[in-house]
Amino acid sequence: MIDTEKDNRRLVERAVLIGIQEQGMQTLEIKEHLDELEELVKNMNVGIIDKIIVPLKKILPHYYIGSGKAEEIFEHVQKINGDCIIFDSELSPSQQRNWEQLTKLCVIDRQEVILDIFASRASTREAILQVQLARMQYSLPRLTRAWTHLSRQRGGAKGTRGEGEQQIEVDRRLVQKRISTLTKELKEVALQRQTQRKSRKRHEMSTAAIVGYTNAGKSSLLNQIAGSDILAEDKLFATLDPTTRKVTLPNNQDILLTDTVGFVRKLPHNLVASFKSTLEEAVIADFLVLVLDISNKHVEEHWETTLSVLKELGADDKDIIVAFNKIDLQKDPVFIARARGLFPNGIFISAETGEGIGDLLMQMIKFTKSSNKTLILDIPPQHHDIIALAHAKGKVLESEYDECGNNLLTITINCIYEKKFLDFVV
Repeated sequence: MIDTEKDNRRLVERAVLIGIQEQGMQTLEIKEHLDELEELVKNMNVGIIDKIIVPLKKILPHYYIGSGKAEEIFEHVQKINGDCIIFDSELSPSQQRNWEQLTKLCVIDRQEVILDIFASRASTREAILQVQLARMQYSLPRLTRAWTHLSRQRGGAKGTRGEGEQQIEVDRRLVQKRISTLTKELKEVALQRQTQRKSRKRHEMSTAAIVGYTNAGKSSLLNQIAGSDILAEDKLFATLDPTTRKVTLPNNQDILLTDTVGFVRKLPHNLVASFKSTLEEAVIADFLVLVLDISNKHVEEHWETTLSVLKELGADDKDIIVAFNKIDLQKDPVFIARARGLFPNGIFISAETGEGIGDLLMQMIKFTKSSNKTLILDIPPQHHDIIALAHAKGKVLESEYDECGNNLLTITINCIYEKKFLDFVV
Protein backbone atom coordinates (compact mmCIF):
# COMPACT_ATOMS: atom_id res chain seq x y z
CA MET A 1 0.00 0.00 0.00
CA ILE A 2 2.78 2.39 0.91
CA ASP A 3 4.75 1.47 -2.22
CA THR A 4 1.71 2.04 -4.40
CA GLU A 5 1.27 5.51 -2.94
CA LYS A 6 4.93 6.28 -3.62
CA ASP A 7 4.76 4.96 -7.20
CA ASN A 8 1.73 7.14 -7.90
CA ARG A 9 3.60 10.15 -6.59
CA ARG A 10 6.49 9.46 -8.94
CA LEU A 11 4.13 10.20 -11.83
CA VAL A 12 3.80 13.77 -10.56
CA GLU A 13 5.57 16.20 -12.90
CA ARG A 14 4.24 19.72 -12.22
CA ALA A 15 4.40 20.83 -8.58
CA VAL A 16 3.41 24.08 -6.89
CA LEU A 17 5.31 24.96 -3.71
CA ILE A 18 3.58 26.71 -0.79
CA GLY A 19 5.54 28.71 1.78
CA ILE A 20 3.84 29.94 4.95
CA GLN A 21 4.87 33.38 6.19
CA GLU A 22 3.95 33.51 9.86
CA GLN A 23 4.01 36.74 11.84
CA GLY A 24 7.51 38.09 12.37
CA MET A 25 9.00 36.24 9.40
CA GLN A 26 10.62 38.22 6.60
CA THR A 27 9.59 37.60 2.98
CA LEU A 28 13.23 37.06 1.99
CA GLU A 29 13.53 34.31 4.60
CA ILE A 30 10.46 32.50 3.23
CA LYS A 31 11.79 32.79 -0.32
CA GLU A 32 15.07 31.24 0.76
CA HIS A 33 13.22 28.38 2.46
CA LEU A 34 11.20 27.78 -0.71
CA ASP A 35 14.42 27.76 -2.73
CA GLU A 36 15.74 24.96 -0.54
CA LEU A 37 12.43 23.08 -0.82
CA GLU A 38 12.71 23.44 -4.60
CA GLU A 39 16.16 21.87 -4.48
CA LEU A 40 14.79 19.02 -2.39
CA VAL A 41 11.87 18.44 -4.75
CA LYS A 42 14.13 18.45 -7.80
CA ASN A 43 15.94 15.51 -6.19
CA MET A 44 12.64 13.63 -6.67
CA ASN A 45 12.72 14.46 -10.40
CA VAL A 46 9.62 16.65 -10.05
CA GLY A 47 9.35 19.94 -11.95
CA ILE A 48 8.39 23.18 -10.18
CA ILE A 49 5.94 25.41 -12.04
CA ASP A 50 5.18 27.98 -9.33
CA LYS A 51 5.98 29.06 -5.76
CA ILE A 52 3.39 30.79 -3.59
CA ILE A 53 3.91 32.61 -0.28
CA VAL A 54 0.88 32.73 2.04
CA PRO A 55 0.89 35.28 4.92
CA LEU A 56 -0.67 33.72 8.02
CA LYS A 57 -1.63 35.22 11.38
CA LYS A 58 -2.45 31.86 12.99
CA ILE A 59 -2.56 28.21 11.98
CA LEU A 60 -6.08 26.98 11.22
CA PRO A 61 -7.11 23.36 11.80
CA HIS A 62 -8.85 22.51 8.50
CA TYR A 63 -6.36 23.49 5.77
CA TYR A 64 -3.57 25.05 7.89
CA ILE A 65 -4.56 28.28 6.10
CA GLY A 66 -8.00 29.84 5.60
CA SER A 67 -10.54 28.00 3.45
CA GLY A 68 -10.89 30.99 1.12
CA LYS A 69 -7.14 31.05 0.48
CA ALA A 70 -7.17 27.29 -0.01
CA GLU A 71 -9.86 27.61 -2.70
CA GLU A 72 -7.87 30.40 -4.35
CA ILE A 73 -4.72 28.26 -4.46
CA PHE A 74 -6.66 25.31 -5.86
CA GLU A 75 -8.09 27.43 -8.67
CA HIS A 76 -4.62 28.76 -9.49
CA VAL A 77 -3.12 25.25 -9.55
CA GLN A 78 -5.91 24.11 -11.88
CA LYS A 79 -5.31 27.08 -14.15
CA ILE A 80 -1.61 26.32 -14.59
CA ASN A 81 -2.21 22.54 -14.87
CA GLY A 82 -0.39 21.61 -11.68
CA ASP A 83 -0.67 18.03 -10.48
CA CYS A 84 0.89 18.33 -7.02
CA ILE A 85 0.91 20.80 -4.10
CA ILE A 86 3.88 20.73 -1.72
CA PHE A 87 3.90 22.63 1.59
CA ASP A 88 7.15 23.75 3.19
CA SER A 89 5.40 23.48 6.56
CA GLU A 90 4.33 20.25 8.25
CA LEU A 91 0.71 19.32 7.60
CA SER A 92 -1.28 17.24 10.06
CA PRO A 93 -2.84 14.00 8.70
CA SER A 94 -6.31 15.58 8.73
CA GLN A 95 -5.10 18.73 6.93
CA GLN A 96 -3.46 16.57 4.28
CA ARG A 97 -6.69 14.60 3.76
CA ASN A 98 -8.74 17.79 3.57
CA TRP A 99 -6.45 19.23 0.90
CA GLU A 100 -6.59 16.05 -1.18
CA GLN A 101 -10.37 15.89 -0.88
CA LEU A 102 -10.59 19.52 -2.00
CA THR A 103 -8.17 19.30 -4.93
CA LYS A 104 -8.20 15.59 -5.90
CA LEU A 105 -4.43 16.10 -6.32
CA CYS A 106 -1.34 14.80 -4.56
CA VAL A 107 -0.71 17.08 -1.56
CA ILE A 108 2.41 16.47 0.52
CA ASP A 109 4.63 18.40 2.92
CA ARG A 110 8.35 18.92 3.41
CA GLN A 111 8.63 15.91 5.73
CA GLU A 112 7.31 13.56 3.08
CA VAL A 113 9.70 14.99 0.50
CA ILE A 114 12.69 14.32 2.77
CA LEU A 115 11.45 10.81 3.57
CA ASP A 116 11.14 10.03 -0.14
CA ILE A 117 14.66 11.30 -0.84
CA PHE A 118 16.05 9.20 2.00
CA ALA A 119 14.15 6.18 0.66
CA SER A 120 15.68 6.63 -2.81
CA ARG A 121 19.20 7.07 -1.37
CA ALA A 122 19.22 4.17 1.12
CA SER A 123 21.47 1.31 0.02
CA THR A 124 22.72 -0.65 3.04
CA ARG A 125 20.49 -2.82 5.18
CA GLU A 126 20.66 -0.42 8.14
CA ALA A 127 19.75 2.66 6.10
CA ILE A 128 16.89 0.82 4.37
CA LEU A 129 15.50 -0.34 7.71
CA GLN A 130 15.80 3.14 9.20
CA VAL A 131 14.00 4.79 6.29
CA GLN A 132 11.28 2.15 6.21
CA LEU A 133 10.62 2.65 9.91
CA ALA A 134 10.41 6.42 9.54
CA ARG A 135 8.05 6.10 6.56
CA MET A 136 5.79 3.66 8.40
CA GLN A 137 5.62 5.91 11.46
CA TYR A 138 4.79 8.86 9.22
CA SER A 139 2.19 6.93 7.20
CA LEU A 140 0.34 5.25 10.07
CA PRO A 141 -1.91 8.23 10.94
CA ARG A 142 -2.32 8.96 7.22
CA LEU A 143 -3.53 5.56 6.02
CA THR A 144 -6.91 6.90 4.95
CA ARG A 145 -5.20 8.96 2.24
CA ALA A 146 -4.42 5.79 0.32
CA TRP A 147 -7.90 4.22 0.50
CA THR A 148 -11.15 5.27 -1.15
CA HIS A 149 -13.06 2.15 -0.12
CA LEU A 150 -13.23 2.68 3.64
CA SER A 151 -16.86 1.59 3.75
CA ARG A 152 -15.84 -1.91 2.72
CA GLN A 153 -15.63 -4.36 5.54
CA ARG A 154 -14.29 -7.84 5.90
CA GLY A 155 -16.53 -10.49 7.36
CA GLY A 156 -15.60 -12.02 10.66
CA ALA A 157 -14.57 -15.60 11.17
CA LYS A 158 -17.18 -18.30 10.87
CA GLY A 159 -19.58 -18.18 13.76
CA THR A 160 -18.81 -14.59 14.77
CA ARG A 161 -21.34 -11.77 14.75
CA GLY A 162 -21.15 -8.24 13.52
CA GLU A 163 -20.10 -6.64 10.26
CA GLY A 164 -16.49 -7.58 10.68
CA GLU A 165 -13.35 -5.52 10.36
CA GLN A 166 -12.96 -2.41 8.23
CA GLN A 167 -10.13 -2.51 5.70
CA ILE A 168 -8.47 0.50 7.29
CA GLU A 169 -8.26 -1.35 10.62
CA VAL A 170 -6.57 -4.29 8.90
CA ASP A 171 -4.11 -1.91 7.24
CA ARG A 172 -3.40 -0.16 10.51
CA ARG A 173 -2.70 -3.43 12.26
CA LEU A 174 -0.39 -4.56 9.45
CA VAL A 175 1.56 -1.30 9.56
CA GLN A 176 1.86 -1.49 13.36
CA LYS A 177 3.16 -5.05 13.04
CA ARG A 178 5.67 -3.90 10.43
CA ILE A 179 6.82 -1.06 12.71
CA SER A 180 7.37 -3.58 15.50
CA THR A 181 9.37 -5.87 13.19
CA LEU A 182 11.52 -3.02 11.86
CA THR A 183 12.20 -1.74 15.38
CA LYS A 184 13.36 -5.21 16.41
CA GLU A 185 15.62 -5.57 13.35
CA LEU A 186 17.15 -2.14 13.95
CA LYS A 187 17.94 -3.07 17.54
CA GLU A 188 19.88 -6.08 16.22
CA VAL A 189 21.79 -3.85 13.80
CA ALA A 190 22.46 -1.39 16.64
CA LEU A 191 23.95 -4.22 18.72
CA GLN A 192 26.27 -5.08 15.83
CA ARG A 193 27.35 -1.44 15.64
CA GLN A 194 28.00 -1.39 19.39
CA THR A 195 30.23 -4.46 18.96
CA GLN A 196 32.18 -2.61 16.27
CA ARG A 197 32.56 0.38 18.58
CA LYS A 198 33.81 -1.82 21.42
CA SER A 199 36.43 -3.20 19.05
CA ARG A 200 37.57 0.36 18.32
CA LYS A 201 37.67 1.20 22.03
CA ARG A 202 39.99 -1.74 22.66
CA HIS A 203 42.50 -0.02 20.40
CA GLU A 204 41.94 3.20 22.38
CA MET A 205 42.15 5.36 19.27
CA SER A 206 40.81 8.87 19.33
CA THR A 207 37.59 9.23 17.35
CA ALA A 208 36.16 12.17 15.44
CA ALA A 209 32.92 12.62 13.49
CA ILE A 210 32.36 14.88 10.48
CA VAL A 211 28.99 16.61 10.81
CA GLY A 212 27.21 19.37 8.97
CA TYR A 213 24.45 20.41 6.63
CA THR A 214 23.72 18.12 3.72
CA ASN A 215 25.85 18.72 0.62
CA ALA A 216 28.46 20.72 2.58
CA GLY A 217 31.22 18.38 1.38
CA LYS A 218 31.61 15.98 4.33
CA SER A 219 32.20 12.87 2.23
CA SER A 220 34.60 14.77 -0.04
CA LEU A 221 36.55 15.87 3.05
CA LEU A 222 36.87 12.30 4.31
CA ASN A 223 38.03 11.20 0.86
CA GLN A 224 40.62 13.99 0.81
CA ILE A 225 41.97 13.26 4.30
CA ALA A 226 41.84 9.46 4.25
CA GLY A 227 42.50 8.88 0.55
CA SER A 228 39.27 6.88 0.35
CA ASP A 229 36.71 6.72 -2.43
CA ILE A 230 33.30 6.84 -0.75
CA LEU A 231 30.41 8.29 -2.74
CA ALA A 232 30.56 12.09 -2.87
CA GLU A 233 28.11 13.82 -5.21
CA ASP A 234 26.80 17.36 -5.56
CA LYS A 235 23.30 16.51 -4.36
CA LEU A 236 21.37 16.42 -1.09
CA PHE A 237 21.74 13.29 1.06
CA ALA A 238 24.10 11.56 -1.38
CA THR A 239 25.20 9.27 1.46
CA LEU A 240 23.10 8.05 4.39
CA ASP A 241 25.39 5.51 6.00
CA PRO A 242 28.27 6.39 8.31
CA THR A 243 31.69 5.57 6.89
CA THR A 244 34.70 5.27 9.18
CA ARG A 245 38.31 5.46 8.03
CA LYS A 246 41.61 5.38 9.91
CA VAL A 247 43.53 8.62 9.40
CA THR A 248 47.18 9.21 10.28
CA LEU A 249 47.76 12.77 11.49
CA PRO A 250 51.02 14.71 10.86
CA ASN A 251 52.34 13.59 14.27
CA ASN A 252 51.92 9.94 13.15
CA GLN A 253 48.99 9.46 15.49
CA ASP A 254 46.12 7.38 14.12
CA ILE A 255 42.51 8.42 14.69
CA LEU A 256 39.19 7.08 13.45
CA LEU A 257 37.25 9.62 11.40
CA THR A 258 33.56 9.04 10.59
CA ASP A 259 31.42 10.70 7.92
CA THR A 260 27.80 11.03 9.11
CA VAL A 261 24.46 11.66 7.41
CA GLY A 262 23.87 15.32 6.55
CA PHE A 263 21.41 17.54 8.40
CA VAL A 264 18.75 19.77 6.90
CA ARG A 265 16.31 22.38 8.15
CA LYS A 266 13.11 20.86 9.59
CA LEU A 267 14.57 17.34 9.58
CA PRO A 268 11.62 15.09 10.55
CA HIS A 269 11.85 14.04 14.19
CA ASN A 270 10.88 10.45 13.42
CA LEU A 271 13.72 10.34 10.90
CA VAL A 272 16.18 11.59 13.52
CA ALA A 273 14.87 8.91 15.89
CA SER A 274 15.14 6.20 13.22
CA PHE A 275 18.72 7.21 12.38
CA LYS A 276 19.67 7.36 16.05
CA SER A 277 22.19 4.52 15.81
CA THR A 278 23.82 6.18 12.81
CA LEU A 279 23.88 9.65 14.33
CA GLU A 280 25.25 8.27 17.60
CA GLU A 281 28.65 8.29 15.89
CA ALA A 282 28.58 12.03 16.59
CA VAL A 283 27.57 11.44 20.22
CA ILE A 284 30.40 9.03 21.07
CA ALA A 285 33.14 10.84 19.14
CA ASP A 286 35.91 12.56 21.10
CA PHE A 287 35.41 15.69 18.99
CA LEU A 288 33.51 16.91 15.93
CA VAL A 289 34.58 18.45 12.64
CA LEU A 290 31.66 20.69 11.66
CA VAL A 291 31.77 21.35 7.91
CA LEU A 292 30.09 24.50 6.57
CA ASP A 293 29.73 25.40 2.90
CA ILE A 294 31.32 28.87 2.70
CA SER A 295 30.03 29.24 -0.88
CA ASN A 296 26.41 29.01 0.34
CA LYS A 297 24.81 32.31 1.35
CA HIS A 298 22.77 30.50 4.02
CA VAL A 299 25.84 29.25 5.87
CA GLU A 300 24.77 30.86 9.17
CA GLU A 301 21.39 29.16 9.07
CA HIS A 302 23.11 25.87 8.25
CA TRP A 303 25.27 26.34 11.34
CA GLU A 304 22.19 26.91 13.50
CA THR A 305 20.38 23.89 12.02
CA THR A 306 23.36 21.62 12.61
CA LEU A 307 23.68 22.77 16.22
CA SER A 308 19.96 22.21 16.83
CA VAL A 309 20.19 18.61 15.58
CA LEU A 310 23.35 18.02 17.63
CA LYS A 311 21.49 19.37 20.66
CA GLU A 312 18.61 16.99 19.99
CA LEU A 313 21.15 14.15 19.94
CA GLY A 314 22.88 15.38 23.10
CA ALA A 315 26.16 16.07 21.27
CA ASP A 316 26.19 19.87 21.40
CA ASP A 317 28.72 19.94 24.26
CA LYS A 318 31.47 18.28 22.22
CA ASP A 319 34.69 20.00 21.21
CA ILE A 320 34.05 21.31 17.69
CA ILE A 321 36.41 22.29 14.90
CA VAL A 322 34.63 24.54 12.40
CA ALA A 323 35.81 23.95 8.83
CA PHE A 324 34.59 26.30 6.10
CA ASN A 325 34.65 24.14 2.99
CA LYS A 326 34.58 25.16 -0.72
CA ILE A 327 36.75 28.23 -0.13
CA ASP A 328 37.81 27.83 -3.79
CA LEU A 329 34.25 28.73 -4.80
CA GLN A 330 33.84 31.78 -2.53
CA LYS A 331 35.53 34.85 -3.98
CA ASP A 332 33.74 37.54 -1.96
CA PRO A 333 36.25 38.90 0.61
CA VAL A 334 33.45 40.58 2.58
CA PHE A 335 31.61 37.28 3.02
CA ILE A 336 34.83 35.53 4.06
CA ALA A 337 35.62 38.31 6.56
CA ARG A 338 32.12 37.99 8.02
CA ALA A 339 32.54 34.24 8.45
CA ARG A 340 35.92 34.80 10.08
CA GLY A 341 34.30 37.28 12.47
CA LEU A 342 31.62 34.78 13.45
CA PHE A 343 34.10 31.92 13.93
CA PRO A 344 37.58 33.33 14.65
CA ASN A 345 39.02 29.84 15.05
CA GLY A 346 37.39 28.52 11.88
CA ILE A 347 39.62 26.92 9.25
CA PHE A 348 39.07 27.65 5.55
CA ILE A 349 39.53 24.59 3.39
CA SER A 350 38.71 23.05 0.04
CA ALA A 351 38.05 19.31 0.03
CA GLU A 352 38.25 19.53 -3.76
CA THR A 353 41.69 21.15 -4.12
CA GLY A 354 43.23 20.25 -0.74
CA GLU A 355 43.67 23.89 0.31
CA GLY A 356 43.83 24.28 4.10
CA ILE A 357 43.70 20.52 4.80
CA GLY A 358 47.10 20.66 6.50
CA ASP A 359 45.86 23.36 8.88
CA LEU A 360 42.79 21.25 9.66
CA LEU A 361 44.90 18.20 10.48
CA MET A 362 47.12 20.26 12.80
CA GLN A 363 44.02 21.53 14.56
CA MET A 364 42.79 17.94 14.95
CA ILE A 365 46.06 17.04 16.67
CA LYS A 366 45.23 19.52 19.46
CA PHE A 367 42.05 17.62 20.27
CA THR A 368 43.83 14.26 20.44
CA LYS A 369 46.80 15.26 22.59
CA SER A 370 45.10 13.99 25.72
CA SER A 371 45.83 10.45 24.51
CA ASN A 372 49.46 11.23 23.66
CA LYS A 373 52.48 10.86 25.89
CA THR A 374 56.04 12.17 25.65
CA LEU A 375 58.73 9.52 26.21
CA ILE A 376 62.53 9.77 26.45
CA LEU A 377 64.01 6.50 25.20
CA ASP A 378 67.43 4.82 25.23
CA ILE A 379 67.28 2.08 22.59
CA PRO A 380 70.22 -0.27 21.88
CA PRO A 381 71.00 -0.69 18.16
CA GLN A 382 69.96 -4.37 18.09
CA HIS A 383 66.35 -3.31 18.82
CA HIS A 384 65.85 -1.84 15.37
CA ASP A 385 62.19 -2.92 15.43
CA ILE A 386 61.53 -0.60 18.40
CA ILE A 387 63.32 2.27 16.68
CA ALA A 388 61.25 1.69 13.54
CA LEU A 389 58.06 1.60 15.62
CA ALA A 390 58.96 4.91 17.27
CA HIS A 391 59.36 6.56 13.87
CA ALA A 392 56.26 4.89 12.37
CA LYS A 393 53.77 5.49 15.18
CA GLY A 394 55.21 8.47 17.04
CA LYS A 395 56.45 11.98 16.43
CA VAL A 396 60.22 12.11 16.92
CA LEU A 397 61.15 15.36 18.66
CA GLU A 398 64.87 14.67 19.21
CA SER A 399 67.23 11.96 18.03
CA GLU A 400 70.94 11.36 18.78
CA TYR A 401 73.37 8.53 19.48
CA ASP A 402 75.58 7.97 22.53
CA GLU A 403 79.10 6.53 22.60
CA CYS A 404 77.69 2.99 22.81
CA GLY A 405 75.66 3.41 19.64
CA ASN A 406 72.37 3.56 21.49
CA ASN A 407 69.65 5.69 19.90
CA LEU A 408 68.47 8.39 22.31
CA LEU A 409 64.96 9.42 21.24
CA THR A 410 62.41 11.90 22.57
CA ILE A 411 59.01 11.10 21.08
CA THR A 412 55.32 11.82 21.53
CA ILE A 413 53.17 8.78 20.94
CA ASN A 414 49.68 7.51 21.59
CA CYS A 415 49.29 5.84 24.97
CA ILE A 416 48.23 2.57 23.35
CA TYR A 417 51.86 2.03 22.22
CA GLU A 418 53.48 3.06 25.50
CA LYS A 419 53.86 -0.47 26.87
CA LYS A 420 56.03 -1.46 23.88
CA PHE A 421 58.64 1.12 24.97
CA LEU A 422 58.60 0.60 28.75
CA ASP A 423 61.88 -1.36 28.78
CA PHE A 424 63.67 1.55 27.11
CA VAL A 425 62.24 4.56 28.97
CA VAL A 426 64.89 6.73 30.63
